Amino acid sequence: MIDTESMATGFHAELPPWVWPFLDDYEAPLTSSAERMALVHALADRNWVAGNGGPFAAVVADTFTGEIVSVGVNVVLSSGLSSAHAEVTAISLAQAAVGSWDLAAVRPGLELVVNWRPCAMCFGAFLWSGVQKLVVAGDGPELEELTGFDEGPVVADWAEQLEQRGITVEQDVLREGAIATYTAYGQGRALVYNARRG
Repeated sequence: MIDTESMATGFHAELPPWVWPFLDDYEAPLTSSAERMALVHALADRNWVAGNGGPFAAVVADTFTGEIVSVGVNVVLSSGLSSAHAEVTAISLAQAAVGSWDLAAVRPGLELVVNWRPCAMCFGAFLWSGVQKLVVAGDGPELEELTGFDEGPVVADWAEQLEQRGITVEQDVLREGAIATYTAYGQGRALVYNARRG
């Protein structure tokens, strides 16, 4: 007989309580990619210092109006869930807000703004979310070099793969802000929870 007494039947992740007061300092709507990325950088800077997870944040926004639909930060450490990356958190909260796993079916024209290209896991999560545009601060080896994180087997043509599926990609938005965050994180000797082992 399988021992079901010790098995979990659900899991939970939530944004840290500092996020809502933090957002009060921003005037809505955020009408440009740069404005939305500046918010992402500020959230990422605050998140790792607060100890919730890595130096990563994301927002789901309406590309045309600048409305912020959801906010996500990496909560791997505070939730104990390895999948609780900023992108997954932001996408999941947007899906909960609109009541559908397919965002485009209910709310077309949404974009995900995140402070680096998606890792191997988040690439898949984004691909099937219904988000129709991805805005990233950068792409390249700097993230792993500065932080020690293992981003997994990200394919070289990741942006082209998204474009082939009708998803627009905008790159290098406030790239230096992401580099500054990762540099501070790496020098801060914070816990890297998925560093390469062996």
